[in-house]
Amino acid sequence: MPYDISIIGLGRVGLPLALCFADRGLQVLGVDKNPDLLDSIRAGRMPFAESGTQELLDRVTAAGSLDLATRAADAAKAPNIVITLGTPSFSHIESDLSQVREALDDLLPVLRAGHALILRSTIAPGTTDFVAGEDIFVAHAPERIAAGRFLEEISTLPCIVAGVDEESTRRATSVFEVFDVPIVRTTPVQAELAKIWTNILRYATFALPNLLMMDCERFDANVFEVIDLINRDYPRGGIALPGLTAGSCLRKDFAFSEERSNAPGMLLAVSRVNEAVPLFLVEGVKRRIGSLASRKVAVLGLTFKRDTDDERDSLSPKLIRLLERELADVAVCDPHASTPTQPLEEAIRDADVVIVATNHSEFERPQAQRAILDSVGGDCLLVDPWNSLGTHQVFAFATEAAAMRPPAATWP
Repeated sequence: MPYDISIIGLGRVGLPLALCFADRGLQVLGVDKNPDLLDSIRAGRMPFAESGTQELLDRVTAAGSLDLATRAADAAKAPNIVITLGTPSFSHIESDLSQVREALDDLLPVLRAGHALILRSTIAPGTTDFVAGEDIFVAHAPERIAAGRFLEEISTLPCIVAGVDEESTRRATSVFEVFDVPIVRTTPVQAELAKIWTNILRYATFALPNLLMMDCERFDANVFEVIDLINRDYPRGGIALPGLTAGSCLRKDFAFSEERSNAPGMLLAVSRVNEAVPLFLVEGVKRRIGSLASRKVAVLGLTFKRDTDDERDSLSPKLIRLLERELADVAVCDPHASTPTQPLEEAIRDADVVIVATNHSEFERPQAQRAILDSVGGDCLLVDPWNSLGTHQVFAFATEAAAMRPPAATWP
């Protein structure tokens, strides 16, 4: 069967991309070496949650426009090849490009003149030019789509395209213009820097309110009130709210700059602020209620982001480990995580502490807030850096929260 495009890597970026191409009339070959993932796709079941993609998979399966393979070399059956493999970082602030390198080692011997090779993985500046070869069109088209919003943003966000030469840019443009979005043409190194610094900007942006939260604790101030003072009717405000800032892209992408930085330590300091939030919360709990030994702590949220099932690089496991080191009895609830957790009612029952680790919409609903206040004692400490429970305090005892609760008649 003739293929229009191959996608190497069918993870949370590659599979939705493959489905979107297939849904727009292209014959797609998806390549991945994970047999469990491939089995799930063949069975017509999305291996992870991404809004709207199950219906998309159903349509693509019925149309027969997506085939699967296990070897990167098989991708050469299509004239256009997109690589969407992960590029994690090592523990020593060093980028790990081994997955991309392995795929290229398998693929390059079978490429022929006229193939277009498009890197969509996050890569270090200079990588695209390094991959360039004779008679092969090579380009970088970085992916900047937010988790849970793929189908919306693939057809709305401008697509950055950067070929190693004019013809490579043209070929890559012809691939992505099927999504009918603005194409922004640039050089490969500028595209690589744009992707990396998109995530660095967000990581740094979220570190500021987290550091402010820690300052407010030190000075006995309310971070939510201070943020309101900064932002309210002020044209140069705009500071975000605090929270457990994490996720595979934000926690790793600064390494692409930090490992060769002219200001070493600056971005590492940003990371340290965000990474310190779990310990800050645990220490804040201990200052208020003392030892956590044999105390029940309910942690609400295991995924790194609101209303997703993505647990990669979430700070919740770190928070849980810190609590367990204090000998706390930890119960976890997450309605989205693939890892089994307890129902909300069971997790919070008789809890001494309730910590909102992920701001899932379920935890913001009045029913959940009422369930928490009805299930814990007045001396239960509610810890909510997201302000999901509406207490407008990072640390608040249940008696304080109950005093803020509206009359029962107003609850759904």
